[in-house]
Amino acid sequence: LQNQVSGVRASPPVQNSNKNMKVIQYIKDSFVELNTKMTWISWTEAQKSTVVVAIFTIIFALAVFIVDEVFKGVLVKYFELF
Repeated sequence: LQNQVSGVRASPPVQNSNKNMKVIQYIKDSFVELNTKMTWISWTEAQKSTVVVAIFTIIFALAVFIVDEVFKGVLVKYFELF
């Protein structure tokens, strides 16, 4: 399409219904694949993994807290020198 006044060319309008149908079909296909073609871990294995992640998260948080407190103490002592 070309505007007769300005001479600017524009692409034809996009058909939304076909695009929407492709998105809907993609979502349907995704659900089918997730339910039939995927191998999921067992519930007990998922629970064990969750506990391991939670424990390491707590350990990491404590390590960050300790490092933060050490740096805070060092900086306080440093600025007390001035």
